[in-house]
Amino acid sequence: MVAVIELVDVAVRRGDALLLDDVSWTVGEGERWVVLGPNGAGKTTLLQVVGAQLHPTTGMAGVLDEVMGAVDVFELRPRIGHTSAMLADRIPRSERVSDAVVSASYAVLGRWREEYDELDHERAAQLLAQVGVAHLADRTFGTLSDGERKRVMIARALMTDPELLLLDEPGAGLDLGGREDLVTFLTDFARDPSSPATVMVSHHVEEIPAGFTHVLLMRDGRVVAQGPIETTMNADTLGRTYGLPLDVDHVDGRWTARRAR
Repeated sequence: MVAVIELVDVAVRRGDALLLDDVSWTVGEGERWVVLGPNGAGKTTLLQVVGAQLHPTTGMAGVLDEVMGAVDVFELRPRIGHTSAMLADRIPRSERVSDAVVSASYAVLGRWREEYDELDHERAAQLLAQVGVAHLADRTFGTLSDGERKRVMIARALMTDPELLLLDEPGAGLDLGGREDLVTFLTDFARDPSSPATVMVSHHVEEIPAGFTHVLLMRDGRVVAQGPIETTMNADTLGRTYGLPLDVDHVDGRWTARRAR
């Protein structure tokens, strides 16, 4: 197996706070991982490390055959597609949707004086069609609903044809219809063998698309359990992750969890 991500004994410390503690984790080509855990579990910090945004305090972090601390992160970052609410908040609200996508070619937020060729614009249009929002290309980003913005940000993350895709809580803030539309898209995306290795952070098992292959469960900066989702995620491991007894169901590729009666 070719490792897309390889973490060995990774820790991240900020002052007296230990955000990640002794995390070892390997993601292979073609795998689709969901990272679950309560607030403060270290999920976003983990994504910052594997997204080449944050160096570990100790341990080894390998991403796309490069080792953090021994590689120019400005060369590594374009190989990683990353979407998050924080990034979406930095998109100018007056930006045309098509420009919000195409500008990822230069890793900038907001069109300025960059030059794009016809192939760039064609790829942006194709990606907007792929995520189901081609009709929004001429709208401004600030007029979009939360669900529409999530899809546009995924199109932007795919603009550079990344080798690794990181999705930080893509379903956060969506209503039921928006969540189910997004899960349906991500299910099709996960099952496409041409899609890059994908890591999605979430708080809710109901947001896990069918087709995701592995799960990493975290609590207090440490790994509770990891491995193939079918055999790793259950009432015991989820209960230890969230600190309460749970009933867990898995039907037709979708998961649900609730407090045990």
